[in-house]
Amino acid sequence: MKKKVIIIGGGLAGLSAAVTLASNGFQVELFEKNKHFGGKLMPVTLGDYKFDFGPNTITMPEVFRKVIEQTGEKAENYFQLIKLENHTRNVFSDGSILDFSSSREHMIDQLNRIDQAHKYDDFLKEITRLYKLSEAHFLPKTISSFRDYLSPSLGAALLQVRPAQSLNSFFRSYFSHPQVIQAFNRYSTYIGSSPYKTPATFAMIAYLEMIGGVYYVHGGNVKIAEAYTVIARKLGARLHSETPVKKICVKNKRAIGIELENGEKIYGDYVILNADLLKAYPELVGESHRPSFTNSKAEKMEPSTSAFVVLAGVNQQFPELRHHNVFFSDDYEQEFTDLFSHKRYSKEPTIYISSSSFTDPAQVPLGSNLFILANAPALPADAQLQADPEEYKELIYQRLASFGLSLKPHIAEEKVYTPADIASQFGAFRGALYGPSSNRKRDAFLRPRNASSDIANLYFAGGSTHPGGGSPIVTLSGINTAKLIIKAER
Repeated sequence: MKKKVIIIGGGLAGLSAAVTLASNGFQVELFEKNKHFGGKLMPVTLGDYKFDFGPNTITMPEVFRKVIEQTGEKAENYFQLIKLENHTRNVFSDGSILDFSSSREHMIDQLNRIDQAHKYDDFLKEITRLYKLSEAHFLPKTISSFRDYLSPSLGAALLQVRPAQSLNSFFRSYFSHPQVIQAFNRYSTYIGSSPYKTPATFAMIAYLEMIGGVYYVHGGNVKIAEAYTVIARKLGARLHSETPVKKICVKNKRAIGIELENGEKIYGDYVILNADLLKAYPELVGESHRPSFTNSKAEKMEPSTSAFVVLAGVNQQFPELRHHNVFFSDDYEQEFTDLFSHKRYSKEPTIYISSSSFTDPAQVPLGSNLFILANAPALPADAQLQADPEEYKELIYQRLASFGLSLKPHIAEEKVYTPADIASQFGAFRGALYGPSSNRKRDAFLRPRNASSDIANLYFAGGSTHPGGGSPIVTLSGINTAKLIIKAER
């Protein structure tokens, strides 16, 4: 008789786990509280304008393909990845521009103009080394118990990935121009952290974009989640949307199933929690069942940044915009001090804009679909907003106008998402996008494990657990956690 796995949450980790388990002969039933599957990879339509809520930047394409190809099917039959060679336009207040590219020649040409190219090849060599170490020793592993951290190979690898150096310090060892350093420092925001505190280990993110490449999925990145949903169902998995879970049922220190909000109980042999662990675990399991993960322990973890997002459908195209664009503040360090130390919105935020219609004009009938994001602090414990949404939206528009990008007269459709909306929509702990931040070394390298220390047959996947946040890493966590269950049955 097939073993049954219940998955709570239909984000990328939950979907990749469902496909992996179903293709290995398990009975799978997945429950998602939202109408869509894919988590933050959420489609939004405003009038005639289509948006990906996130993630907007796709890297590690092999991970997304692997989910489908492990079943014997071809990924290209489900989604088409388009490589964006010159992928991100970095804009500074003095009008200077640095276009990030996976073309070494294009980067060398730009860096030569400001006398910053002489160490670029050394830089590429080192970020490649960091990535290869992570790829071999960190990303494919699951952490079930503290003994897993004591692996000699993992320990040796950790010592080689610059754990004591900050990301900012790392980039300064290769570049001296403040704008170049600032542009690279932004990679810390991919894990919701500060470049002045995050370990240099995460410079591997630069490898993903500058060597591995940045991609977009034709028709919208949401096509990835849609493909996984189709494949999972084709393999026999049962996926339920708009079906929130009330609690995880525990008996004799073992997870035996779940109870839905409507009171129905579903029983299974294993349970995977693909939700923000800091919020969902305390909500779904009584504290007496999880002495190793108390409410106070969750509350003490520093959350990553959240986001203030404006989706703007504009009725014209802006030739100065590319697919990915970043408009930088003049004082980046102060921005992160505001976010983490003062826990307040920056008065001069760095602003990211994704315009997927630059690559895929069919996403809009006329003009552009602009996903506009400013970093925001996680919600305080009382969950109160720290900024008036209308006022902060206006500040963002004013900041963009100061760069010569006047959007307001051309807005046809608009919607704002605050950290409170993110907390509510995605069950995110205090609205944080990536679970715990990586500002503290313990949180960077010792993220919550993939299996409960207290409850047998309860597993965890997603951005708040090992190996971390970001769409490809989250997808990997679903595969890795599914393999833990497959291994347990062999």
